[in-house]
Amino acid sequence: MTPTAGSPEKAAVRSMFDRIAPRYDLLNRVLSAGIDVRWRRAATNALGGVGDALLLDLCTGTADLLIEALGRDLRSRGLGLDLSQEMLSRGAAKLRRRGFSARAALVAGDGERLPLRDARFEGALVSFGIRNIGDPVRALAEIHRVLAPGGRFVILEFSMPKGALGSLYRFYFSRVLPRIGCLVSGDASAYSYLPASVERFQAPAELGRLMEAAGFAEVSWRPLTGGVAHLHVGRKPAANARERAA
Repeated sequence: MTPTAGSPEKAAVRSMFDRIAPRYDLLNRVLSAGIDVRWRRAATNALGGVGDALLLDLCTGTADLLIEALGRDLRSRGLGLDLSQEMLSRGAAKLRRRGFSARAALVAGDGERLPLRDARFEGALVSFGIRNIGDPVRALAEIHRVLAPGGRFVILEFSMPKGALGSLYRFYFSRVLPRIGCLVSGDASAYSYLPASVERFQAPAELGRLMEAAGFAEVSWRPLTGGVAHLHVGRKPAANARERAA
């Protein structure tokens, strides 16, 4: 099963990531020439000082972003959530190797229906996962719900650059990347889905408007690596006096 680009089905997303999990980390490094490491660092920088915060990493995959965030402050704790059990199993092994198991938990779950209490987390992140959720509007509303007032939310996602770079990148993304992905993972459809899903996902400005519609304030976004990816940041507004009194 391979998801439909632009309207991915949960079962197909789970099946696809279960299949590619064994080679997922290797392909991330190869296909991005290691730039994905810098992107995750930028995402955790955008989250700001975490202190003893409880953090949510949605679509955590093999937990690379969660590990990066937890490494910023030894007091922080985190929860990673993903549809794919195979990805989570590899993420759990990485958390053990880094000595983070006591500070983090990984659970299988649906980003459109988070099995989490309201206002539970001080910060939330999602990297390269929001476009794989069938209803991103609902997922944004769920993240807003589980964030504590004042909590910051960071999205790291692929985008299509413009101009000459965009033309070169489209050639690489649509012609070269799927061939390398197929060669290394043995799954041609998964790495054809990737560029197709990026092409059909919301442009950065539209994603920013969706964040605002979900209730996030101070929403901003900026390109990374010439627009190959974008970093979006928003904050759940602090509770007003009436809400605090309640």
